[in-house]
Amino acid sequence: MITHDEFVTALVAQLPGLRRYAVALVRNAALADDLVQDSIERALRQSAQLRDLQHFPGWLRRILHNLYIDEIRRNKSRGVQQDVMELVDHLELSVAATDGTATRDFLRAINALTLEHRQILLLVGLEGLSYREISDELGIPIGTVMSRLARARERLREQIESGAEIVSLSSLRKDTP
Repeated sequence: MITHDEFVTALVAQLPGLRRYAVALVRNAALADDLVQDSIERALRQSAQLRDLQHFPGWLRRILHNLYIDEIRRNKSRGVQQDVMELVDHLELSVAATDGTATRDFLRAINALTLEHRQILLLVGLEGLSYREISDELGIPIGTVMSRLARARERLREQIESGAEIVSLSSLRKDTP
């Protein structure tokens, strides 16, 4: 049985990684903070369900992911609303103009991926999880993790390359009278 103090200590230790994951999913710092807060609230309410602290990081990410999916479904039913103030923390708009091309292309490419592909890339690349850990966390076979990762990397590469071609073509048009 996990004590309340052990649970709280483990929760605090997971906050930076949970926030990174949330920012990567929602692509907005303010919305990510809200999502993390909602996840913490739910985790505290459901703390009795956790039996082993070894599974704690995946359990928290699963809570966050489920809340994110719930929010997507809610937004679908009421339509897309965009508050201009939310753009203040938007990563693509906060990149310095002098070196923003590569970052903007990368963010555009990541944003164009499906949720499943983005999720696998984030868990491998950002969180450094093994295929086995991802398999256990998402409840899918290791082979599926590997194939999704391979497809995600390929699609990311295609998106970045197609973005580079678009930039090259547009710069040619500017030089041509």
